[in-house]
Amino acid sequence: MIHALNIVWNPSEGIDLGFFMIRYYSLMFVIAFGLGWYIMKQIFERENEPIDKLDSLFIWTVLATLIGARLGHVLFYDWEYYRNHISEIFLPFRFSPNFEFTGYQGLASHGAAIAIIIAMYYYSKKILKRPLLWILDRVVIPVASGAIFVRLGNFFNSEITGNETDSIFGIRFLHEYFSKNDAVNKTQIANPKDAYTAIATDPKFTDLLAQVPVKHPAQLYEGFCYIFVFAILYYLYWKTNASQKPGFLFGLFLVLLFVVRFIVEFVKGSQGGFENELGLFSTGQWLSIPFIIVGAYFMIRANKKALKS
Repeated sequence: MIHALNIVWNPSEGIDLGFFMIRYYSLMFVIAFGLGWYIMKQIFERENEPIDKLDSLFIWTVLATLIGARLGHVLFYDWEYYRNHISEIFLPFRFSPNFEFTGYQGLASHGAAIAIIIAMYYYSKKILKRPLLWILDRVVIPVASGAIFVRLGNFFNSEITGNETDSIFGIRFLHEYFSKNDAVNKTQIANPKDAYTAIATDPKFTDLLAQVPVKHPAQLYEGFCYIFVFAILYYLYWKTNASQKPGFLFGLFLVLLFVVRFIVEFVKGSQGGFENELGLFSTGQWLSIPFIIVGAYFMIRANKKALKS
C-alpha cells in the first residue's frame, strides 16, 4: 500500500506589507474577479457590445457572488446557529459570549450560483437589453475560471478539507486542527506563526504533529477539475457555434461544475446542513442534484431548438 507523504500545510496568512496584510484568500478573490472582467471584455468586444456596460456587469456579479454565497451558507448549512444570531449574517463580528471579530466564515457556491442567475436576469433586462440566456451563456465562462481561484483560497485557509486518508495525496492541515490559541498554549511560544512552525518542523513537538490527521486536499481536487470545466466552456465558445444555441453553454456549465462538486463531496469532510435528516448524500450533493438536472434540461432544449432551425 502506498502511504501518504508527510506533507504539512502551514501557510502564512498572506503577503505582509508591513502596514497591511494581503490575505491569500482575499487575493484569490481579487484574481478571480479581475480575470473574469478581462475574459468578459474579450467576449463583449467579439459581440460588439459597449464596454461601458461591462462595469455594471462586474459590480452586479461581485455583489451577487458575495451576498449569494453568504446567504447560501447561512440558509443551507448553518441556519440553526444564524437564526439566533441574525446580526452575524452580514456583520463580521460575534457579540456573545464576548465581542470578537470573526470575518465572514462560510460561503456556499450553490447560493452564489442562484444569486448570479437572479442578478443576470435584472442585468439582461434593465442594462444589456439582451435575452437572459445570452448573458448566462457567456458569463459562466469567467465564473468557471473564478471557481478555480476560490478553491485555491479555501486551500490557503485550510478550510473545506477532505476526509482522513492514507493515500499519497494526503496532507496534514495544521491550521485546521490547531487554532492559534491551541498552538500557542501547547508550544508555549507566544507568536502563533512561530508556534505553528515549531509544531511542523521541531522534533520536540513530534507528538503534537502526529495528532494532526492526514486528509484529502478536497479543495485542490475540486479546483483542478474546474480548470477543465473552464477550458471546455472557453473552447466551445471561441471555436464552435455553441454560443448560437441559447442555453447550451449555461446548461453545460451547470452539469460539469456540479457533477464535479457531487463527486468530490465523496471525499470531502462534512460541512453540516441537512444531510443527517436526508441521509445517503451530503448537503452539498443534495444541493448539486437540482443544478445538474436544470443544466441537462437547458442543454437538451438548446439542441432541440438548433435541430428545428
